Amino acid sequence: MYTPEPDICHELLGHVPLFSDRSFAQFSQEIGLASLGAPDDYIEKLATIYWFTVEFGLCKQGGSIKAYGAGLLSSFGELQYCLSDKPTLLPLDLEKTAIQEYTITEFQSLYYVAESFNDAKEKVRNFAATIPRPFSVRYDPYTQRIEVLDSAQQLEILADSINSEVGILCSALQKIK
Repeated sequence: MYTPEPDICHELLGHVPLFSDRSFAQFSQEIGLASLGAPDDYIEKLATIYWFTVEFGLCKQGGSIKAYGAGLLSSFGELQYCLSDKPTLLPLDLEKTAIQEYTITEFQSLYYVAESFNDAKEKVRNFAATIPRPFSVRYDPYTQRIEVLDSAQQLEILADSINSEVGILCSALQKIK
């Protein structure tokens, strides 16, 4: 059912449009960042969460269920199937999602549905906050580096960056009033 890797159709039809959306790109990146320094069992859980969200995610929008997963958007057959009455649809609960078994060779028998895409993002952030690791990380878009936040100096740099962004936000808000 799936084409062998690398699947250029999946990448171009599924991932490229989604990764061009800032919010979705950040969502995917946050799952990756959450894995840094995480114990192996949490890395497996994050990989499963990635599978059921970034690859095969569904969410509610305007009273309907919509697909946002790249595996769905790049497969007309599975897109039709996931929105039919054949698979099981469950609410997105990352404690359960993280340990759900799945197959990579046929259509999924189970999909998780978030209340909204923002709901999925918030649930991933909350799950990531529970991962036991000795440090926190963030991606710096200016240097295009991942920074380990494990010292007072790193936290001061982050606070300065946030302060600068808040200043820009306040200035912009004043101009649109």
